[in-house]
Amino acid sequence: MRAWKAITITAIGALLAACGPPQVQQDAPAEDERTGTLRVWLFDEASRGPKQATVDEAVARFEAEHQGVEVDVQYIPVDTRSQRFTGAFNDPASAPDVAEYGNTDLAGYVAAGGLADLTGQLGPEAADLNESVLETAKVDGKVYGMPWYTGVRALYYRTDVFAELGLQPPRTTAELVDTAQRIRQARPDLYGISIGGKYHYALMPFIWAAGGDLARRDGDQWVSTVDEPAAREGVATYSSLISGGACPREQCADMTGSQAVQAFASGKAAMTVGGDFNRAAVDAGEAAGKYAVVPLPGPTAGSVAPAFAGGNMLGVLKSSKRATLAKEFVQLLAGKEYQRKMYEAMGNLPTYTDVQQELAADDPAVAPFVQTLQAGTRFVPTTAGWSKIDAQGVLPTMVQQVVNGTPVERATDDAAARMNDVFEGR
Repeated sequence: MRAWKAITITAIGALLAACGPPQVQQDAPAEDERTGTLRVWLFDEASRGPKQATVDEAVARFEAEHQGVEVDVQYIPVDTRSQRFTGAFNDPASAPDVAEYGNTDLAGYVAAGGLADLTGQLGPEAADLNESVLETAKVDGKVYGMPWYTGVRALYYRTDVFAELGLQPPRTTAELVDTAQRIRQARPDLYGISIGGKYHYALMPFIWAAGGDLARRDGDQWVSTVDEPAAREGVATYSSLISGGACPREQCADMTGSQAVQAFASGKAAMTVGGDFNRAAVDAGEAAGKYAVVPLPGPTAGSVAPAFAGGNMLGVLKSSKRATLAKEFVQLLAGKEYQRKMYEAMGNLPTYTDVQQELAADDPAVAPFVQTLQAGTRFVPTTAGWSKIDAQGVLPTMVQQVVNGTPVERATDDAAARMNDVFEGR
């Protein structure tokens, strides 16, 4: 049986996005040493053992294949990584050669000048990387990391409740809203769907499915688009799940993503939007053995709402004096073989399309998430300013305003103005 991570990428994504980018610059060293100590920073985990065992195996193999090389791996806390990376960018002597970082941190680290450009240097297996996941490693068209694992959200639903009420899994966004309301009316002891005013990773697919977006690139500048008609439609639909009572406003207006998933896991909700990384939490709760997962539906039957592509990547710091060794280690640890091993150890979804398909064929529970990935995912604007927008809670505030009666036009206008202030450096 596979060990699934209890920690969610939602939580990780929030942590990663909450910190501003380090404002430093550095130049790449001229030397490229092929022996000595290769320093690696990886994120610590609540239960590090399985991750460390897999990494240790890769390290032993790398050292055996590279005489005179020692790989020194340090596990750093996620919640202090901003300070650690700032220090590393300012003091190359203390910096690692290889590091793990979240894809929402990437733009800030690139703006700081701390990461090496890896465009065309990810190795032959890179041709099989999921395209939309690879996009999360790019800034201005250049690649600054190897996607190590990814995570997406889909629709969890209670099979026993659906059977009791004679319901089928919703096939469209409209059916999702209707089904949630019908369940709440028939079973007032349950939330029709557990969704949160502070769960912006669940909001985003509704915006994208409606044909909207968070922002667009206009020359060298990002411009918010949450106030455009299609985005407003997505915001209104998502908010209606709370304001319409399927998830009661009193409980759900301030609910976060982890709280929404926990409500489902504890048996309080008939549906929720959760990630592949939430399976351990659900299997440990009252909903265990009484749920199934399907892709979050889009506007038409058979369509899939684009999901936010969360996840982490491995990259090389620009200051590394062992850049070639660093790239080779990244190619090994983030290659297909060790992504499979990390899936077995931690439940991390691989980033290679063919490996994803193999896993889906072997484990039907993974199939809805792989289907979601391969239908095409989306990402937040790749700008250092996004971390500030996220930290300010611009999108959750917008949803909460709508839920509490503010017209969607005014709430989205306010959100767009706040986003544009950040994009313009105000």
